[in-house]
Amino acid sequence: MKLIAGTSGYAFKEWKGSFYPEDVKDDGMLAYYAGKFPSVEINNTFYRLPKEHVLRDWAQQVPDAFTFAIKASQRITHHARLKPECASAVEFLLANTSVLASRLGPILFQLPPNLKKDLPRLSSFVESLPNDRKFTIEFRNPTWFEDDVYEVLRGRGIAMCISEQPEFASPVVATAPWGYARLHRLDYDEPALGGWAEKIAALPWSEAYVYFKHDEGAGSGPPAVDAFRRAFAGITVW
Repeated sequence: MKLIAGTSGYAFKEWKGSFYPEDVKDDGMLAYYAGKFPSVEINNTFYRLPKEHVLRDWAQQVPDAFTFAIKASQRITHHARLKPECASAVEFLLANTSVLASRLGPILFQLPPNLKKDLPRLSSFVESLPNDRKFTIEFRNPTWFEDDVYEVLRGRGIAMCISEQPEFASPVVATAPWGYARLHRLDYDEPALGGWAEKIAALPWSEAYVYFKHDEGAGSGPPAVDAFRRAFAGITVW
């Protein structure tokens, strides 16, 4: 299994002096980050997608193997709530992010906590997605965690996002040949990270995208990525 681990976001001035050098310029953060980690999850795309020239600039600042995971617009997940009227927003998302080319990683659709299981709606939505991209869906209402939902995702090769928040955690279930996890607690210690490394290494994935919450803290951000990578390397080859 190939591990692709990073943080949710990278442009945090509070990381200067701990992760970034004190004198790093804001426009130098991405290149520095990409020299340390293989991927980043971009979250501000939930509110507004950058213009194509911005995405092209990002791509030019990182190595060929670096990937950007992109969080889909709230217009799709929170406004249209996966209904057919989100089609134009999905089309724009796919066209806009295509300029990242080989550096485009998975696209994350994070559903609102008050959106309960609706299997016909989910089925219609995933059938509308193309087969040549990686997609992951993060459910935040427990009604979704059922076998028929998993089978819909498996039928399209879409990964259910494995998520852990301070107040909520999903089951650890594989629905695609690759996987995606968002480990967003702020208090991970080495035993906890080792436990997660074992869980993820045991899944039948060819590659695992794993992202840690950006907030500063003893078990969050870049230190958690480094500790997780060490734990994972002790279990399997990546």
